[in-house]
Amino acid sequence: MGEQARTGAPVGGVIEDGRPIRVGLIGLGAMGRHHARVIRAVEGMELVAVADPVGDRHGVAGDLPVLPDVHALIEAGLDAAMVAVPTYLHEQVALALARAGVHTMVEKPIAATVEEGERVAEAFARAGLVGCVGYVERCNPALLAMRERIEAGQLGTVYQITTSRQGPFPARIADVGVVKDLATHDIDLTAWIARSSYVQVSAQTTHRTGREHEDMVLAVARLANGTIVNHIVNWLSPRKVRETVAVGENGAFIANTLTGDLTFVANGTVPTQWDPVSQFRGVSEGDAITYALTKREPLLVEQENFRDRLWGRPSQAVTMDEGVQTLRVVEAVLDAARTGTTITL
Repeated sequence: MGEQARTGAPVGGVIEDGRPIRVGLIGLGAMGRHHARVIRAVEGMELVAVADPVGDRHGVAGDLPVLPDVHALIEAGLDAAMVAVPTYLHEQVALALARAGVHTMVEKPIAATVEEGERVAEAFARAGLVGCVGYVERCNPALLAMRERIEAGQLGTVYQITTSRQGPFPARIADVGVVKDLATHDIDLTAWIARSSYVQVSAQTTHRTGREHEDMVLAVARLANGTIVNHIVNWLSPRKVRETVAVGENGAFIANTLTGDLTFVANGTVPTQWDPVSQFRGVSEGDAITYALTKREPLLVEQENFRDRLWGRPSQAVTMDEGVQTLRVVEAVLDAARTGTTITL
C-alpha cells in the first residue's frame, strides 16, 4: 500500500471522491450485524448486498436478500466489501474478493495464520486494490486522544504500556482462542500507540474451559523503542475490563475503552518529607484529570476511515501489511507459551 497509506496521508483514491460506494457485507453474525447498521449510517456508503450461508440470525438484512456466499455477493456489483465471517474463512473469502477486483476490509485478525495473511495482503497489493483490516480499538476516542497526547510529548518518554482485556466467555467464538480473538487488539493498539514494533515476547496460557484453544494469556514484551509491555487477557472473568495504561516520565494515561474515557495522572510536584516513603517511591501522586472527549462510535469511525481511504482522503485505516505484522506477534505469543521460551521477532 506504500508508506503514505501507513501514515494516513492521501494516497490517491480508487473511487472518485464523493461518489457513493456500493458495499457488500459477508457475515451477519455478532460483528456483521453491527457493520450492517454502521455501513448504512456512513455518508457516502450504500449497503447493496449481504451474504451469510446460515442466514440472517439478527434480522439486519432489511429489504436485501440474504445471499448464500461470496460469489453471489460479488455478482451484486460491488465497489467494496466488508468481511465479517469466522477467522478460518478470512483467506478464502478475501482472495475471492481480490480476484473479483473488490476493495475489501477484513475483520481482525487478517487471517488464521501468518502464511494466510501474507497471501491475502499480497493478492490485494498485486491487484492494486485497497485492503484494510478492522482493528476497531484504533478508533476508540480514549486511545485516539492518548496517542495524540503522547505524540505531543505530554507523557515524555514512555516507559511501559499495560493492557487488561477480561470478561466472560463469548459463546460465538469457536475457531480461535483468546490470543487471536482478543489479544490481537492489544498487540495492535500497543504498537500503534507507541509507534514502535515488538521485538521480544514471552507468555503463559491456560486451557480451563475444556476447549482446544487457550482461554487465558499473560504476555510480556519489549518494543523496539525500549518500552516494556504487559497484556492480561482472558475469557474467564465475571467482570468485564477494557483498560490500557501508558506510564512515562511525566505520569500515566489510563484509557477505559468501554466508556471511551481518558485520565491523566501527573507525577506529583509536592516534596515528600517522610523519608522512608521518599526513598522507595520514585514519584508521588499528582493531579489527575479526566478529559472531556468527543465520543463517536468506534465502528462508525472505522468505516469512515475505509471510505476515506477509497476516496483518497487522509485516513487512519489499518493496512493489510500492518495486519500481517500484528499476526506475526500473535503467533509469537502462542509459540512462546507453547515452548516456554522468549521469542525474538
